Amino acid sequence: MNLAKYQSLAEQLSTVRDFFRFTLTSMQQKQLFYGHGTDTAWDDALALVFDTLQLPHDAQKLFLDARLVDAEKSILLERIYQRIEEYKPVPYLTHIAWYANFAFYVDERVIIPRSPIAELIERRFSPWLEISAESSILDLCTGSACIAITCAHYFPETSIDAIDISPEALAVAQINVDKHQVGEQVNLIQSDLFSAVSDKKYDLIISNPPYVDAQDMYELPHEFRHEPELALASGHDGLEATKTILQQASRYLHDDGILIVEVGNSQAALTSAYPDVPFMWLEFERGGHGVFLLTKSQLVHFLELFD
Repeated sequence: MNLAKYQSLAEQLSTVRDFFRFTLTSMQQKQLFYGHGTDTAWDDALALVFDTLQLPHDAQKLFLDARLVDAEKSILLERIYQRIEEYKPVPYLTHIAWYANFAFYVDERVIIPRSPIAELIERRFSPWLEISAESSILDLCTGSACIAITCAHYFPETSIDAIDISPEALAVAQINVDKHQVGEQVNLIQSDLFSAVSDKKYDLIISNPPYVDAQDMYELPHEFRHEPELALASGHDGLEATKTILQQASRYLHDDGILIVEVGNSQAALTSAYPDVPFMWLEFERGGHGVFLLTKSQLVHFLELFD
């Protein structure tokens, strides 16, 4: 079905309930992938319809029978078409991605926030680190800056540097820094990993770097094809960026500092590459895997392996 045929349905659909039902049915009839903030067709349809109409998700009963005006119908039908026929993830259509209960602006210059590291921030990195007003944090490969900004909300007295190699990603990050009014706390830096950090040291380095291996890149669902490859692909084994981080991170950590890195499905490849390194693999109540923690002393102790 082309866009014109979707738009021709405007006269048959009237209320929020009509559009939600049509979106849900259309999603269930198509082979779609859910994993950009939602896990089911129901939640995906809800996000598409309610975020497009700028309605609160928790007030569905109040609005389900509200009738839409022509302009609302047009934009909704266009976005339904893009989600169903072009496999575009909902956050790229609505420009809203939720992370740790905060709303972030996203577009196709950045990957859509979904890292389980949010749980660690909400737990204030306990019991591994006690963050104080004097603490400094580095968010490496920041993308939309969702991790850096969430840290800013939870630790309003800390200094946070947020680094990305992509000027396009940093432009999106700047939108979010301004939106959340954390410009005095979060410093955005364009850098290829640590190359522009100079001699600064941090208490905590967090990174959600590219970690998708060549085979997984080849098999990615259509939805992931809309995300920037630069933020996903990391060599044949998915560890190109992570190996550089392991080699260099100790130089930029205080003596009691820690490194937290997400490697997702490349966890097995990492443990195979460094079988003697005691990676602490963190667990998450809301799902997620492949996030490890190492202390500075461990990074230094195993530096020869990383080199």
